[in-house]
Amino acid sequence: MVSIPEYYEGKNVLLTGATGFLGKVLLEKLLRSCPKVKAVYVLVRHKAGQTPEARVEEIISCKVFDRLRDEQPDFRAKIIVITSELTQPDLDLSEPIKKELIECINIVFHCAATVRFNETLRDAVQLNVIATQQLLYLAQQMKNLEVFMHVSTAFAHCNRKQIEEVVYPPPVDPRKLIASLEWMDDGLVNDITPKLIGDIPNTYIYTKALAEYVVQQEGANLNTAIIRPSIVGASWKEPFPGWIDNFNGPSGIFIAAGKGILRTIRASNSAVADLIPVDVVVNSTLAAAWYSGVNRPRDMMVYNCTTGGTNPFHWGEIEDCINLSYKKNTLEGAVRHPDFSTQSSPFLYQCGTAVRHTVSAFLHDLLLRLTGHEPWMMKTITRLHKALMLLEYFTSNSWTWNTENMTMLMNQLNPQDKKTFNFDVRQLHWAEYMENYCMGTKKYVLNEEMSGIPAARKHLNKLRNIRYGFNTVLVILIWRIFIARSQMARNIWYFVVSLCYKFLSYFRASSTMRY
Repeated sequence: MVSIPEYYEGKNVLLTGATGFLGKVLLEKLLRSCPKVKAVYVLVRHKAGQTPEARVEEIISCKVFDRLRDEQPDFRAKIIVITSELTQPDLDLSEPIKKELIECINIVFHCAATVRFNETLRDAVQLNVIATQQLLYLAQQMKNLEVFMHVSTAFAHCNRKQIEEVVYPPPVDPRKLIASLEWMDDGLVNDITPKLIGDIPNTYIYTKALAEYVVQQEGANLNTAIIRPSIVGASWKEPFPGWIDNFNGPSGIFIAAGKGILRTIRASNSAVADLIPVDVVVNSTLAAAWYSGVNRPRDMMVYNCTTGGTNPFHWGEIEDCINLSYKKNTLEGAVRHPDFSTQSSPFLYQCGTAVRHTVSAFLHDLLLRLTGHEPWMMKTITRLHKALMLLEYFTSNSWTWNTENMTMLMNQLNPQDKKTFNFDVRQLHWAEYMENYCMGTKKYVLNEEMSGIPAARKHLNKLRNIRYGFNTVLVILIWRIFIARSQMARNIWYFVVSLCYKFLSYFRASSTMRY
């Protein structure tokens, strides 16, 4: 069987979502590890006054392409930028460009999607379902197409606890839903959304499930495959450890915890935090396309790209890793010492957020007002709580994934491909990965220099001393106002102190006896 680089040699690849986190890593890896690929056509739309060409130039000038730049200085010549709008008929392509794609494309990677959990149903359907449908219409016309690779999510069917590597029946016929949305106004769509999605947590998951069904039905006469990554996080090894460029998903949580803003989240310590490094997803996606292109399997292949079944890592372990990592690689401008924790009890979580978030934010803003500064903490905490509500479903539940196809795919690789396109998550050391992840948020998301760590640590020590001083003053005030004036309060206070003293004495005596 030909190797993966040999398979991509001379091939023309069509890529959507190249400006996104996953898409840009896939683009870099494909060009670097398959240097004889002929061309990569990237479909990009105008955005915020930027032309598609300018957007692509911006992404290929970022740090993730540094290694590729060193190894292949002329790689830019292989990237062909195509102006396109995926939600429009014929992808809004000009006729000459459309003909060129029909004639030359061999492999399609569909990575484009909206990943916002609170997207309106209309927009989520447009971006995740209709865009997939339109791309499949074009793919059906391609004369030399070998593989259509669709990137979904492992949570597309998260209303099931056991998730196999198959496409399940959709909650509703996508075509009927699309037809209904054409005549409904936005108010009606928003009113019926909760009833439509039912026990599915958000419109993102709902529409990704519909998109899988569209791929299965509309691509029945094509050689299609689906990859389902779980929670995509920073890179494990490539192009370098810990690379991340956004606040999405867990990255925003980690940064908020490192800054001392986020103190607690609703999560089950025993629930599996199914993080998957972005380079693992990219490697398995390229390998899956290679396998389908070479073997032409009779049935569509579906791959659950997860870590929970083979190398589980729990939210309780994340708590320890975050606190240790950010105390070592301190973030600049922290408002409090990193003290992140998880809480499974809804009641205790509400109490924790009230005391550790809301009250602290109020006092912080009060201090800012008194010193003539603009308050900002309460607004930040409010936005953070809204984001955390969207994530609670995934931090409080676990799933069982079937990964037989992933295991089969790994066994099909030759020894060299197993090194170059490594996606064996059994080799992943979580503590090391999390330290690199947290360091990556500092270096690549916040653009902070590592040389600033000593100053940041001094700042944290200053904050700690201020907190100790504030707590001391608070205890004295409580004593003077409440306890010193009441004989009963003093008796209770002395009883508690004596009880604590006896407990400590007993503990010290027990320790001495053991030694």
